[in-house]
Amino acid sequence: VQLQAFGGGLVQAGGSLTLSCAASGNIFEINTMHWYRQAPGKQRELVAIITSGGNTNYADSVKGRFTASRDNAKKMVYLQMNSLKPEDTAVYYCNAAVVEIGAFSRERPYWGQGTQVTVSS
Repeated sequence: VQLQAFGGGLVQAGGSLTLSCAASGNIFEINTMHWYRQAPGKQRELVAIITSGGNTNYADSVKGRFTASRDNAKKMVYLQMNSLKPEDTAVYYCNAAVVEIGAFSRERPYWGQGTQVTVSS
């Protein structure tokens, strides 16, 4: 199983970016998916959660600005980021709880490789 995050880049404060994360491999189903971020010198922090049914929850710092969504058929999760601030600068990671084919409903966490988001002031 592999997760690949992409869509990061350099954007001015107030701008928008959409991150995507694609899952591939021996996947039976994907349960809860997460977006995390890690800024230089800081611990990795949870940004958004989205369940298989599409329920979402967000860190207080991004509520009202970020929106997570997913396409279960395509095994994709997205993070729409609006009104970006310099403090949103970080490497963003996707994480998914995956049940592999033949795993008898036992899920395992997988991480994507991260995509850099830089917000200039």
